[in-house]
Amino acid sequence: MRHRVGGRKLQRKTSHRLAMLANMVCSLLEHERITTTVPKAKEARRMAERIITLGKKGGLSNIRLAGRTVKDKAILTKVFSELKDRYATRPGGYTRILRVGVRKGDAAEMALLELVDRPAAAPAAAKETKAEAPAT
Repeated sequence: MRHRVGGRKLQRKTSHRLAMLANMVCSLLEHERITTTVPKAKEARRMAERIITLGKKGGLSNIRLAGRTVKDKAILTKVFSELKDRYATRPGGYTRILRVGVRKGDAAEMALLELVDRPAAAPAAAKETKAEAPAT
């Protein structure tokens, strides 16, 4: 019986799976958007939501708990400052999964995992300022 046994195995050993998901969560928190397969995105979403919730609560104990997954101190600082303020009033649901089609090589269903309420993309602002600059 599988009572209360949650999560997907993703055809990997435990240590590999946990390391891969931790790396995906770090990338998600750093770049605020990653592309991966749908099952991996669903598992990474669970971990990312927990890390952001720990960030909202604050405190040394929660910093240490989040540090188990997020090894990069810069990303950890971002969670406990910028993301804490961004999601202060949101009761949950900090990520979204958008299906983007299939991968060319093996037809695996791909998804875009991103944080909701992201600030506007910076490259668009750079293009506008470049276009407005007078030609010399």
